[in-house]
Amino acid sequence: MKCPNIPNQPSSLPWPTGSTPLMLAPMQGLTNRALRAHFIEQVRPDVVFTEFMRVNAAAEVKRLSVVDLRGIAAAEEGVPLVVQLVGHGREPLVSAAREVQGAGAAHINLNMGCPYGRMTTGLTGGGMLRKPEELAGIICPLRDAVRGTFSVKLRAGYDDPELVLELLPLFEAAGVDFLVLHPRTVVQKYTGCADHTVTDRVVRETRLPVIANGDIRTAAYGEQVLRETGAAGLMLGRGAIADPLLFHRLRGNAPAVPGLAEQRTELRRYLQAMLVRYGRLFCGGMQVLAKLKEITSHIDTPELAKPLKELRRAKTLEAFEAALALLD
Repeated sequence: MKCPNIPNQPSSLPWPTGSTPLMLAPMQGLTNRALRAHFIEQVRPDVVFTEFMRVNAAAEVKRLSVVDLRGIAAAEEGVPLVVQLVGHGREPLVSAAREVQGAGAAHINLNMGCPYGRMTTGLTGGGMLRKPEELAGIICPLRDAVRGTFSVKLRAGYDDPELVLELLPLFEAAGVDFLVLHPRTVVQKYTGCADHTVTDRVVRETRLPVIANGDIRTAAYGEQVLRETGAAGLMLGRGAIADPLLFHRLRGNAPAVPGLAEQRTELRRYLQAMLVRYGRLFCGGMQVLAKLKEITSHIDTPELAKPLKELRRAKTLEAFEAALALLD
């Protein structure tokens, strides 16, 4: 798994040298531009990612949808935006990378970790880890095509958590700028626990910056992961969707453990803000309601179980707003 004659392409990482970045994870169906805008306004992640953009391998010219291309930029309100691609095949991925750069992308990420559906039935997303011997033929041309930063987000392996260690020489030789590691296997999906002892081993065995991702739901655990692994930074996914202030908690700008009154107040403010933002982005109350319920599905705070149940039971946007008002 070697890359022949890949030129050294110095790139500026999408975070300041010497800092410990806190990134908002790409989550399909959730981290659309409305939610990213809310996080940027309220807690300002150091880096944000698009939802993954599906690469159409069958298209002869345009590999990405018009909607996806419209949302591409180098940054959003000054926060670096990383465009994440998911797809299979060298030519389609290289072509898509050129398309997004033409649309303004400065940072490109390859999804090698999605564990669901079509992402694992072929060499797409987490499915790419099923045939590691073919990865050099994809990673190397992609790195060669990307003018800015090129990163990879991956699982520890398809069914073997040791695989990521075998891939490190390829990533280094190809000139990948940084890795985002979720230390579960693809077949695990989200069962069990993210094993950050794997993150620790990867950090020790590569010179590449490694961003730790997976099960970081509290400030205490995020600090523990950084301390015990030496990771360059953290990517916050489900934990941040449940509690956007997790970014502030990790920075020491909000209580590490919120009280019940704060949890109720912040939940109301969060969902009310997203109700407004989703109303501008999506068409119709039912679509807005579905998006709001998708957020609540990631919140499992026991103290909020009763109001969350009422929010999830709402059949109309008006009923959702009425349940939200009860959090006052």
